[in-house]
Amino acid sequence: MSNAKEMKTEDVLRVELEVFRAEHRDLDDAIHALEERGMADQLQLRRLKKQKLALKDKIARIEDKLTPDIIA
Repeated sequence: MSNAKEMKTEDVLRVELEVFRAEHRDLDDAIHALEERGMADQLQLRRLKKQKLALKDKIARIEDKLTPDIIA
């Protein structure tokens, strides 16, 4: 039974990982578009970059959970 729960958890983590990666790409595109047009104020850019960094941290945590520890 615990093996079935592990598989469900792993599947959920993989889906979350893809969602967070897509959001990270979208934020990156939005930041670049705003910078190119010169339409964004610095506060807005800072907030978007903070969101992007938070997503990057979430992605790294999920990747760490999905990658098994290898004892050398």
